Amino acid sequence: MENKSHAMAAGSFVLALLVLLGALALWLTRDRHDYTLYEMSTGDTISGLQNQATVRYKGVAVGKVTEITFDQAQQGNVLIRIAVDSKAPVSPTTTFGMLGYQGVTGIAHIQLDDVTEPMAALPEGPGGIPRLLMKSSPLSVLADQGMTILSKVDEATRRINQLLGDDNQERFSSLLLNLSDAASNVSGVTRSMHTTLQQELPGMTQDARRALQAMEKAGQEAGALAQEVRRMTTTVQGPDGALARITEGSQAMARAAERLDRATLPGISQAASDVSSAARRMGSAAAGIGDNPQSLLYGVDAGQPGPGEPGFVAPAAQ
Repeated sequence: MENKSHAMAAGSFVLALLVLLGALALWLTRDRHDYTLYEMSTGDTISGLQNQATVRYKGVAVGKVTEITFDQAQQGNVLIRIAVDSKAPVSPTTTFGMLGYQGVTGIAHIQLDDVTEPMAALPEGPGGIPRLLMKSSPLSVLADQGMTILSKVDEATRRINQLLGDDNQERFSSLLLNLSDAASNVSGVTRSMHTTLQQELPGMTQDARRALQAMEKAGQEAGALAQEVRRMTTTVQGPDGALARITEGSQAMARAAERLDRATLPGISQAASDVSSAARRMGSAAAGIGDNPQSLLYGVDAGQPGPGEPGFVAPAAQ
């Protein structure tokens, strides 16, 4: 009886210890954060993503994946539901998500980040949970374009093989030989030019020196000629220069012409008028002498008075 009581006490103690350990584990693992639920819908493959996967905002753990299922609103899309710490600055108008991978293990997580400019909020899902934009990860884009890249690599390899074919190799060998011959010809031309320059350069240098001396002498003569022209211009334009004298002569001629017009020409005109009057008188006198020559001896006959003049006597009637 005593053995049974000891076994019961031991069992009760173990059971109580297990309950205490479970309560301690629950207490230590309890989550005191206040979470906000969000949904993301994507048509990309989400290999490596599992429930309870970490959700990171700019690299900081802020939540976890709570559910992965198919999107009933969009056929063929996968619906990811996440719980994010309410203190994290996540907003449907500024935040987007994508898949991130932890090192080389292939374990995926949700990486949240912000866009540069605000965007329109996505419509809520059937459960009324706000949705975040889900973008394709760089690895997904690379996987989608993998076949295209491989086809282009295959085409590039085929063209390289075609370029390095036997016919092209022969052409390259011929081209290299031609380049070698051209290099030899260039080397010969260079040596010939070097020899020619060594032989003719001194004479060319002397000719150039003489040409420079002739140009310098011509420049000096041109400078002297310019100075002489400057002196002549100064002399002509000076106060007693030829230009001033010509100007004074022109002014004197103008004054003489003015005096001739004002004094001499009127006198000459008056004298001509007097001469013309005297000539008319001489003409009348000559005409009178021609009609009555005795007037030179007896003077001019007064003549018979006419009607109305004193001494007029009417003739007697016949």
